[in-house]
Amino acid sequence: MHKAEPVSTSLAGHFKLSMKQSPTSEKDKAEMKNVPYSSAVGSLMYAMICTRPDIAYAVGVVSRFLINPRKEHWTAVKWILRYLRGTTKKCLFFGKGKPMLMGYIDADLTGDIDSRKSTSAYLTTFAGGEVSWQSKLQKCIALSTTEDEYIAATEACKEIIWMRNFLLELGCEQDKFVLRCDSQSAIHLAKNSAFHSRS
Repeated sequence: MHKAEPVSTSLAGHFKLSMKQSPTSEKDKAEMKNVPYSSAVGSLMYAMICTRPDIAYAVGVVSRFLINPRKEHWTAVKWILRYLRGTTKKCLFFGKGKPMLMGYIDADLTGDIDSRKSTSAYLTTFAGGEVSWQSKLQKCIALSTTEDEYIAATEACKEIIWMRNFLLELGCEQDKFVLRCDSQSAIHLAKNSAFHSRS
């Protein structure tokens, strides 16, 4: 892949990966046995966990097909490698910002074609640098974008509260923290947590 053409996104929108694409014939299965799919995905996971939060979603998607991958899944893995090829100069760093915890969340409604579950993602920063991130399928099926984003916000808040307690043990007390969300309905639900039929 060192001579591959770089791409600008970690996983393009035209990838609609599903378990239904997995090989069924013995010929297709034998062909995929020679492809180092699980090894490549494992290497991508290592990079994502250590230093590359920008590929967390894409790695989460391709890792769903480790048991029985097909050519379409392998093409998606190579796409991520092409993205990494073009972004080798990107890195994590601590900025000169205030030593305050900030969180950013997002979610996609029913993004997994097979289970119809949504993917929650969060990124936590401290002093302007990324310190914690996650992208994974939600445990339940969300029925609305409000519910979808609210679940993502809940996961991010749990992480930020843990980080705040960790920083307190290190002697860096956090008076407040900020969580950024792009869903107005989820923000209103969080501010007014009265019972609603949709929540």
